[in-house]
Amino acid sequence: MKFTVLTVAGTLLLTGAVAAYAHGGASGVVKERMDAMGAMGDTMKFLSAMMRGEKEYDAELVRKGAAVIQSHSGEALTKLFPEHSAEDPSEAKHEIWTEWQDFSDLANQLEVFAIGLGEAAGNGLAHSGDGNGMMGQDTIMGGNSMMSQGGMMGSTPMMGDAGHMADPALIAQMPADGVFNMVAQTCSACHSKFRVEKK
Repeated sequence: MKFTVLTVAGTLLLTGAVAAYAHGGASGVVKERMDAMGAMGDTMKFLSAMMRGEKEYDAELVRKGAAVIQSHSGEALTKLFPEHSAEDPSEAKHEIWTEWQDFSDLANQLEVFAIGLGEAAGNGLAHSGDGNGMMGQDTIMGGNSMMSQGGMMGSTPMMGDAGHMADPALIAQMPADGVFNMVAQTCSACHSKFRVEKK
């Protein structure tokens, strides 16, 4: 456990140094939000390997990762995007300000999912690699599951018509990798709509 925590700390220090170099020239609120996005990105990469089974699952590290994401989401995220703060080297699209409600909704959704991920950490993964995980494959991807078209991604009590969470208590009952996927999809949706693709 100590080795894992030290490895995580060392990895985050190294990636932080790389992020600082990549964000050269950024200052003020632009640097603050680039640092916040970098911290979330590093956390997502670390957790992603655990969710895919490439690293041993550790509920406490998932909780810590969820707390990092939560600390940079919701209002903490939106306050880093005051109007007229899209100057280089910012990767923010102007649509953030012209479609502020959509951006704000995604930031709040990310916060709800991050809280849910922390609460679901103790549930483990849907698949433990031996077919004996919390849910079988048919449950998670087919039929009447939360993840099926009529389930998690459809219109259910869990998701509102606009795709926003209606019942955070349901999230905490899911396997951690299912909630992690919801976090990742929210990040991806926000980036595709509001982040400039760097060539």
